[in-house]
Amino acid sequence: MRSPRRDFLGWLGSASLLGIAGIPTRARAQAPSLDDAPGSHDAPVADTWDMSWVARVSGKYKAVFDSPEAGGGAAVYRAVSWCEQYKDVYGAARTEMSPVVVLRHLGFYLAMNDEFWLGYDTGKTLSMKDERGKKWQKQNPLGAAAGIAAPAQAKFTLPGFIADGGIVLACGWSLQGAVGEIRRKDKLSREEATARAKSLLIPGVVLQPNGIFAALRAQEAGCSYILAS
Repeated sequence: MRSPRRDFLGWLGSASLLGIAGIPTRARAQAPSLDDAPGSHDAPVADTWDMSWVARVSGKYKAVFDSPEAGGGAAVYRAVSWCEQYKDVYGAARTEMSPVVVLRHLGFYLAMNDEFWLGYDTGKTLSMKDERGKKWQKQNPLGAAAGIAAPAQAKFTLPGFIADGGIVLACGWSLQGAVGEIRRKDKLSREEATARAKSLLIPGVVLQPNGIFAALRAQEAGCSYILAS
């Protein structure tokens, strides 16, 4: 049986790192030159990518929770718990916290909404069963619906986390995996499938060139790093 990890690595290995892997031509054309000083971010930012989130990493306490695996949404749970524990221990206000969650590799699927999970068998892709353990999961465990039955748990969903000031970054390379699934099932062009994939991202999730870029950029912004799934 082929595993999701093996399928992803096979796709990545056969893809051109500067093409199908998800680095837009436009972004490459506007990349900083080798003459730019190391560590400098004064060079123009390609408008393909939204980097405005960096300015929001402004709290006294900053951390990035890296999620290369889905892990049932463990990265968000740990990010929220970190905020609550700093409140308990130091009396810190939520506004003093800057938690960043990076969804990459298989963890990327947590950035997609319930429509994608239902329509493209994401639970099966991740070998994730529902609460009864008999059927494949049909809803994103971090999606909006996850907080309806238990409102007190809404803070552990992506919409709740984002509403509380959390930052969620998603891997642009991994998006291409979702694009491929959409193309195969819906028989769309790459451009059409890319547009559809982006429309199925949970609102507020910020797409980045890739997950490693996002995790490192968050650290440059002052975040401590933790592997969270």
